[in-house]
Amino acid sequence: MQNDQLALAQTRGSVDPRVKRPLPAWVSTTALLLPTYGWLTIAIFLPLLTMLAFSFMSATPMGKTPVEFTLKQYRAFIDQPYLLRIGFNSLMMGFWTTLFCAILGFLAAVALVRATVGKTRETLLVLILLPFWTNGLVRVFSWTMVLRENGFLDNILHMVAPDAGSISILYTRYAVVLGLVHGYLPYMILTCYIALVTIDDAIIEAAASLGARWWTILYKILIPMAAPGLISGAVLIFIPVIGSFMEPRILGGRVGVTMGTVIEDQFTQAFNWPLGASLSFTLLAVVLAIFATFSGVLRGRTAG
Repeated sequence: MQNDQLALAQTRGSVDPRVKRPLPAWVSTTALLLPTYGWLTIAIFLPLLTMLAFSFMSATPMGKTPVEFTLKQYRAFIDQPYLLRIGFNSLMMGFWTTLFCAILGFLAAVALVRATVGKTRETLLVLILLPFWTNGLVRVFSWTMVLRENGFLDNILHMVAPDAGSISILYTRYAVVLGLVHGYLPYMILTCYIALVTIDDAIIEAAASLGARWWTILYKILIPMAAPGLISGAVLIFIPVIGSFMEPRILGGRVGVTMGTVIEDQFTQAFNWPLGASLSFTLLAVVLAIFATFSGVLRGRTAG
């Protein structure tokens, strides 16, 4: 009996060196996340930190002017009041673009979910994604052929009414918004489609069987349940639109001066990187403040 207990104790105390111990959970998690966060650090965070440091400099460090750290670049909106007007125009451009994308994108997503199935739906989704497969510069310049005087729209109008005048809207804010809506509309359609496709058809059928009209179903069921998709699409559109410079410069001409074009000029024409960086971070702060306020309102409504 004593020999059996001694043998059992020796067996418990010994560890087979050939058996590998499992790694801690944090090791495997770190190994999986490290490539992603490493790439984000190199490609996004480090450039942003560099631009943030530039925004506090008195001059571009690559030049011969002595560099000092200062806050004067962030006084640009006070020292140059015209920037306030440009910033307001950029925010309004982003607002109208996001609004039109929300209306058109939501209705298109509803049509996709409720009126198509199978291969028809897949084909339409591919057609929606087609703008992403073409160069953005080509898309914008194609609009100049449509919107300019004696362009595509004018030719169609003159075929119907030969004595009619020109309806050219090129080099106007309407043309800028139209080009931006065309470029960013797929974002809203896809986010709304993802939100709407998860809604159970039984909910809509039950509402219809209880006598709900189509507009009641739209405002009481579809829009509230698709709100996450609408908000996601608004974020994806509003932030890049207010900083866009290609569409305003090509389609807007002299009236297409936005914060995006001003910032681009500071980096490429004036070679004033500190001012361009400070304008970028100021615009980013304004956008974050807007969305923070908006999210607070949404949380308040949800709690109520």
